[in-house]
Amino acid sequence: MDNVDALLVVSFGGPEHPDHVMPFLRNVTAGRSVPDERLAVVAEQYALFGGRSPINDHCRELVAAIEEALEQTGTDLPVYWGNRNWEPFLSDTIQQMTEDGVQNALAFVTSATSSYSGCRQYREDIERARQAAGPEAPEILKLRQYFDHPGFIEPMVDNTTAAIRDLASRTDLTPRLVFTAHSIPLSMAASCDYEIQLREASRLVATRVQPGADWDLVWQSRSGPPQVPWLEPDICDHLVTLHDNEIGAVVVVPIGFVSDHMEVLYDLDTQAQEVANEQGMHFARARAAGADPRFVSMVLELIDEKVSGAPRRALSDLAERPSPCAVGCCPPPPRRP
Repeated sequence: MDNVDALLVVSFGGPEHPDHVMPFLRNVTAGRSVPDERLAVVAEQYALFGGRSPINDHCRELVAAIEEALEQTGTDLPVYWGNRNWEPFLSDTIQQMTEDGVQNALAFVTSATSSYSGCRQYREDIERARQAAGPEAPEILKLRQYFDHPGFIEPMVDNTTAAIRDLASRTDLTPRLVFTAHSIPLSMAASCDYEIQLREASRLVATRVQPGADWDLVWQSRSGPPQVPWLEPDICDHLVTLHDNEIGAVVVVPIGFVSDHMEVLYDLDTQAQEVANEQGMHFARARAAGADPRFVSMVLELIDEKVSGAPRRALSDLAERPSPCAVGCCPPPPRRP
């Protein structure tokens, strides 16, 4: 894309006040006929953290770090930020970009892998917001997936190593590395590279941290009707299985997330930690990449790939996916009748 004049950071969004929680959850589940009674159960998870998700604060930190890095390189590129499900809404942000006269923007999405919900749906969100902004809306091209980029893997290696050291201060047991990511329906997983990419990212971290040792990729945060099959095993079930197999220490690595948001704080630090305690297992959790300087530098590298044709950096041998994405890639799961 020639003449890029803005960067758009796109994320999931989250509530920042107890009064936001139910409206936020209704946005997340729009079109899925989820009753408020079910949403109220999920809202109780947010209540444990004061009714506030940390994801927006993480995005603010990331945006500020990207802006600082761009300034340090002498790059005059304004950075905008919009969310799928909560303020600042993507539609409002793209409307503002339109009013500011932005013509050609690149979008960085806080999801490192390919899938419908983590890639194509964001592109659909962007296009819907562009259409709402009118004919003067900027062209917006999403940057590629970065699950195997050194700027993502290297911080995860260091964070995993730090968690192992933390555990070593409490036990002499060698921990099992357990990588986690958001589960998705099997029908969605079968039509994208989500699991393949996550398994490769996990391997890249594991082989650098504990060469030759066993490790696992498991899943978390499952939602939806129980009769619809999703990726398994769940992290909590897996901890029980590991205990039954006489594994007494685990380091959990949220390889499927780029920040320590609610699904990390609740599903791992609360639920998984509780299960580990019940099993008498030693437990530590690695931090996500967040706004690590190497992660921020990665964003600038991805921009440079598009603007000046800089070489693509990757640590895996997986085939490069087309960018822009191919027509029909990562289709949504079929609708239930």
